[in-house]
Parts: sequence; C-alpha cells; structure tokens
Amino acid sequence: MTSSQHPAQGLPQGLPRWLKRPIGKASELSEVQRIIKQRNIHTICEEGRCPNRGECYSQGTASFLLMGPTCTRSCGFCQVDKGHAPMPLDPDEPEKVAESIELLGLRYVVLTSVTRDDLPDQGAGWFASTMAAIRRRQPDTQIEVLTPDFWGGQPDPQQAELVQHQRITTVVAANPTCYNHNIETVRSLQGKVRRGAKYERSLRVLQVVKQLNPTIPTKSGIMLGHGETEAELIETLEDLRGVGCDRVTLGQYMQPSLEHLPVQRYWTPTEFDRIGEIARSLGFAHVRSGPLVRSSYHAGEEE
Repeated sequence: MTSSQHPAQGLPQGLPRWLKRPIGKASELSEVQRIIKQRNIHTICEEGRCPNRGECYSQGTASFLLMGPTCTRSCGFCQVDKGHAPMPLDPDEPEKVAESIELLGLRYVVLTSVTRDDLPDQGAGWFASTMAAIRRRQPDTQIEVLTPDFWGGQPDPQQAELVQHQRITTVVAANPTCYNHNIETVRSLQGKVRRGAKYERSLRVLQVVKQLNPTIPTKSGIMLGHGETEAELIETLEDLRGVGCDRVTLGQYMQPSLEHLPVQRYWTPTEFDRIGEIARSLGFAHVRSGPLVRSSYHAGEEE
C-alpha cells in the first residue's frame, strides 16, 4: 500500500507498537494534577487524553484549557466534552492559572481553550486577561496561545470577517510568544472531521496574525489518519506556508472512543519522518513530526 492510497480496511488489531508508551510515575503525575484540581481549572492534557501527558507532567509542564471543559462545537475527532451548554466563565480563572504556573515554576506555557461560540467575543478577551495575569506573577514566562477560529454569531460573511479580525487583534495585542491555530486536517476532510470549522477560515486566522504583527511566530497542526493522502498533506503544508505559517506539528489521530471517527490508517514513524522533511524543505522553521506528536508537544524547545 502506498502513502497516496485511502485505506479503508486492514488496520492492525490494537495499537501499533510505536503508539504505546509508559504513562509515567504516579508521583510525578500527581503534583500537576493536584495543583490544577485544587483550583478547579483544566488542562488539555487531561480533557483531550493526550498520550504525552505522563511525559509532560513528569517535567512539571502542562497546557492550560481556558473557559471550562465544554466545547460549543462537535468535531468528530475530539475527546473534549461537548453536546450541552457550557458553564459560565469563572471570573477567578485567569488568576488561578497564573498562580498554578507560578507554583510549578514554568518558563514556557501554552494557553488553549474550548470553542465558546456562546460568548460575545468568543473568549478573545479571556486569553488576553489570562496572559496579563501570568505576566504579573511570572513576567519572564513565555506564553504560546492555541486559539479557536473566533468565528461565529454573525450571519453576514463580511461582518463575520471583520469581527473575527477584531478578536484576533485582541489576542495579538497581548503579544504571545507564538500564535497557534490548528488546521487539523486536509481540505477534503474538513467537513467530516471539523464540524463547524472551515479550511480557508483557519488559514485566514494565521494570515491575519502575520498581518497584524509579522514578528510573532505562527504555528499549526495536522492530524494524520483520517484518510488523507500524502499529496493532500503536502498541499496543506504549502497552503500553511502560503499564509506565512512558521511552525507545524504532525501527529497520528487516535480514536478516543467508539463514538468518535474511526482511524483510517496508522502512518509509520518512517512516513512521519519523510513528511517532516518535506515540511522543512518548504521552509517551516520548526517542525515536529511523529506518531505521538501533539500541538503543544515540546512547544518551548528550539528546532
């Protein structure tokens, strides 16, 4: 079978050996879990069942999930809670996150969120407020943001673009170390995988960031295994570079439950290496490509 085919059958029973890893020592996991649970805040590490959370926790790091654990969209791949109304925002969350980062002594953090189409600004101001709270306590901590597309609530497309631009401006003005927005999959699979999102809309997020502040590195992530071809992956990488995206992560989709989209194919480590080299050849300054790579994996490391 070549990497350009769309396999539908013949997947191995259970996970391939390269997708299995130890969870980490319980003592190393407990400290981060204790701090976040005491403050009733959330991490995407837990809510998204990230396969690297043992490694990250053992290093005393985490990626914080803002605005609660419930998303207003229903993407077919995502483990995060959805399907019912989210809770009101916790007004103390920015300070709780900042306090946790201070206690853990983190030098590089990732702030992400569920999509909150129910909020007037869809959470853009919340990102800015949390970044400000962190800098009051830990001024030297670098902050990467991984935001939703900030699209919704406007029936007129032109007005929606204007409002989206304003929301992105709010986050960019807070001067994150890196601005990440995941395109997740190739153009042909967007409707199936990312319900409520659009390929061009996600490219526009990254483009607007560069227009507002060209010095902020931009980043995106792609999940492999939904039925994409290698040619489609390369097209997506080229489209990301076309809007000035500087960094990219490529990882294997792993079905969280029987209610989620099934895996169409497990790409091998060798194939990930090849796609990673293609990404570098296209000009990405920072590439992470491997079966267990996720958006925030080793985010603070130089290439």
